Amino acid sequence: METISENAAFGGTQGVYRHTSSTCNCDMTFAVYLPPQAKAGPVPVLWYLSGLTCTHENAMTKAALQEHAAKHGIAVIYPDTSPRGEGVADDKGYALGQGAGFYVNATQAPWAAHFQMYDYVLNELPALIAKNFPVSDKRGITGHSMGGHGALTLALNNPDVFTSVSAFAPIANPTASDWGRVQLSAYLGEDEATWAAHDATLLVGSKGWPRDVLVDQGTSDQFLDLLKPEALSQALVTARIPSVFRMQEGYDHSYYFISTFAADHVKWHADRMDG
Repeated sequence: METISENAAFGGTQGVYRHTSSTCNCDMTFAVYLPPQAKAGPVPVLWYLSGLTCTHENAMTKAALQEHAAKHGIAVIYPDTSPRGEGVADDKGYALGQGAGFYVNATQAPWAAHFQMYDYVLNELPALIAKNFPVSDKRGITGHSMGGHGALTLALNNPDVFTSVSAFAPIANPTASDWGRVQLSAYLGEDEATWAAHDATLLVGSKGWPRDVLVDQGTSDQFLDLLKPEALSQALVTARIPSVFRMQEGYDHSYYFISTFAADHVKWHADRMDG
């Protein structure tokens, strides 16, 4: 693991690192915020998954999570959103290929050689983090847009791994959206039965969730028709899963929205990972 940078932040350390991923078959870059409490021993971990076109850096610099993480004594991990580099498949559109991994394990050419983001976030990167940083085995997960989709689907599929889950403006029903159908067919093939494991709305109905869920969505989000929050909200009610689903008046899809409610989400996870 190579250290790219480390900077003091709110009494802790914001670092950026690179490693060679055997899962994604390329070099991957990620960021870790360690709160000051990590100096005394292992701390819980909040995973933050970013959206389309983002790298590890966007949320690290714009989501304003570090101050709240320092207050509550939790680490924050910012993975990249896809494999990158020479020889990694890409597409001219921003919503497929590099920057748009959708947190699935691709089975179709040319994506399957590198695009294994589901296993990377669930297994390989957590193992690397546990080996190199003072973190406990308590994991919460959140994310924005495509990352909100990833956070929800990873948690719903792995309730024994993730203690808590939340999302900002997630792609909530990708099998019924152009932000989903295009990518799922490219990465997983045309058999829509294989897509269901990566649709939070469908997973809520088929698998449920043993704890509660927090979702924030802006009412002025320019992508509301693609995100389909109403489908997820109804699914949570139908499945009788305790949830806080907030439609935030006037907020759009930007990092201004995320940073405004970052404190609420960090506290949500800290409270559930406590003890």
